[in-house]
Amino acid sequence: MANRLAVNHVTNEDGTIGWERSPGGLVTALAPLMESSEGAWVGWHGAADDVLEPFDHGDMHLVPVPLSSEDIEDYYEGFSNGTLWPLYHDVIARPDFHRHWFEAYRRVNQRFAEHTAQVAAPNATVWVQDYQLQLVPAMLRDLRPDLTIGFFNHIPFPPPGLFSQLPWRHSVLRGLLGADLIGFQRASDASNFRRAVHNRMGYYVEDEMIHVPLQTNAPDHGSPLAGFNADADRGTAVRVNSAPPAGAARLVEAKEFPISIDTATITALAKREDIIARSQKIREELGNPETVLLGVDRLDYTKGIRHRMKAYEELLQNGSLTVGQVCMVQVASPSREGVESYRLLKEEIEQTVGRISGEFDTLSHPAIRYLHHSYPIEEMVALYMAADVMLVTALRDGMNLVAKEYVAARRGDDGVLVLSEFTGAADQLRQALLINPHDVDELKAAILRATTMDSEDASARMENLRRQVVHHDVRRWATDFLDRLGELTGVVSVKG
Repeated sequence: MANRLAVNHVTNEDGTIGWERSPGGLVTALAPLMESSEGAWVGWHGAADDVLEPFDHGDMHLVPVPLSSEDIEDYYEGFSNGTLWPLYHDVIARPDFHRHWFEAYRRVNQRFAEHTAQVAAPNATVWVQDYQLQLVPAMLRDLRPDLTIGFFNHIPFPPPGLFSQLPWRHSVLRGLLGADLIGFQRASDASNFRRAVHNRMGYYVEDEMIHVPLQTNAPDHGSPLAGFNADADRGTAVRVNSAPPAGAARLVEAKEFPISIDTATITALAKREDIIARSQKIREELGNPETVLLGVDRLDYTKGIRHRMKAYEELLQNGSLTVGQVCMVQVASPSREGVESYRLLKEEIEQTVGRISGEFDTLSHPAIRYLHHSYPIEEMVALYMAADVMLVTALRDGMNLVAKEYVAARRGDDGVLVLSEFTGAADQLRQALLINPHDVDELKAAILRATTMDSEDASARMENLRRQVVHHDVRRWATDFLDRLGELTGVVSVKG
């Protein structure tokens, strides 16, 4: 179950409307597993105010969940992306708290749970994906206690101090605790969640296991669906238990399962002659600079694009880098352009690009090439191959798969990855140049080091990075999670 289905609408050559599989990493990871196990994918099909019956695409059964225009505005753009997204990303932007947004979120989560409960076979396994559906596990468990339920959070989970700002914090915790296994990108995210449960719910936490009482009379606990409203979240934290609860408790595991990429597909594309030729053509179009710096991001305030451009501009201003010697390419795919904060970010970045270009461009060499587009994976691999240095400067990120894609696309052991320590990828890609993107001087030093790094040092680092990405691909992520979920089915602790 995910907010979106595994397919997108397409217009065929004859003008008819059809479907094609989405290119995202989640679909790549899960579609083969579902096809081999007769699974179903539950999600919204992308069109507002449109009701579709379940249908098949290839070997996959798809169950569309209808969303109205109001649902999209309040549940998705509102609570999911106006409240949860900024709160879970360290309040880089201010979250908004509106009761009608949460009510829409609760209503849509209930709809997802009901659609899934209707189609899931007896004793089926359900894997719920991401922050838009955090109330679903408990709702689904209430509807179908026979199910095995997993949940994976693709974005960060905030420290308890930040999470406590959410007026509906207890509802979210109760919702997630309906799962048997809750996965996070980083060990720190899983720890944040366990601490929030321990502090707010009073449940006993032992290593990665949370003891959820099967029955309780505490007003802040209630039944799995109790508290899915604003009123139930008014109040203070409950008393924290320092020992396992008396009686039976359901054990819920919360731990890290870092997601990865479809490494085999990326490496195969990097061997294609047309893509190799395209990567060489890209460098020619940039004036054949000695070093190409590359940033690839969704246009979002969490990605640190402004910090990256500020560091680059200062290096040009002080003469540490010169146009012709170096060129920056920034791909910023459109994102939420109807939201005011994103529109302002777009304007600010475009102004910065214009200032850098006006001051430093020459007739034959651009200082910066800004591309506000989305590109197919073939073009992205060509860009990765053309770039000498990859700049990933996110201020907060669940994983950041671009960093792993860059490593997978390198045909030799060349190329340097500059990587924010505030990404999940930093936990695995330790041989990158790890930086604090808030420190512009540190970022500048890392860019300079990357452009002048000894080839032997660069080769050793990239070889280590490639080994990690190849051995831990997206299919291993999915298999590891589902295997562990199967081991946890029906685990009950009886203590006291």
